[in-house]
Amino acid sequence: MKTLISKGRLPFFLITLLLILHWPVSFGKSSSIDFKSKEKPALISSLSMQLYDKLNLDSLGLSTQAYLHALTGFEKLQNAGKFCGQHLLSIIDFTKPSSQKRLFIIDLQEEKILFNTYVAHGQNSGTLYAEKFSNKLSSFQSSLGFYETKQTYIGKHGYSLQLNGLEKGINDKADERAIVVHGAAYVSEGMINMQGYIGRSWGCPAIPEKLSKPIIDKIKDGTCLFIFANDNQYLEHSEVFKS
Repeated sequence: MKTLISKGRLPFFLITLLLILHWPVSFGKSSSIDFKSKEKPALISSLSMQLYDKLNLDSLGLSTQAYLHALTGFEKLQNAGKFCGQHLLSIIDFTKPSSQKRLFIIDLQEEKILFNTYVAHGQNSGTLYAEKFSNKLSSFQSSLGFYETKQTYIGKHGYSLQLNGLEKGINDKADERAIVVHGAAYVSEGMINMQGYIGRSWGCPAIPEKLSKPIIDKIKDGTCLFIFANDNQYLEHSEVFKS
């Protein structure tokens, strides 16, 4: 077993089993992780970080904060009956500027990065960085938190993917606000070369046009999407991270 773990080859279902068995020892009576603690719990410091290192996510630009919050919330949602049997996890890391590739789509079972590309934030969330977030209609801001991908459709932006916001008061108005995944010409390296950042949406996580169909087809129909930023208000109000 030690050999498998050291090489990062432990199958995903065995990782999950080990975490469940180890949970009472690591966390005592609490089922949540205190990310403000200076000491990393076993879940953070061992198996999950081995995958982070194996996939070179640090060098690719995915912050450890975004990654660990995504994994923790994903596991908690699975325990609550969401995303059962799913092994795809999409992470948007708004701690990074829009000039960096901050969308990561990871196959946790196969331990592979399927896509790593640019993604837009809302025009009223900021320019280079996304710094303001809202769940309100016509705010033209991005919303943080966990989403469930739904069905595809053809809309004004072409082939698009509906999203269901799972966090009440944080992103649960995604459908009313028409927050969807779609391709956009303004999400391109050409825009970065011209103005230093990609274009902004009305709150949608817009992606490069050439990648929109393969990405949407891969993550549609019930997979997990997590949008993260260093936003204390989100972390304080998110039910996902409360015990």
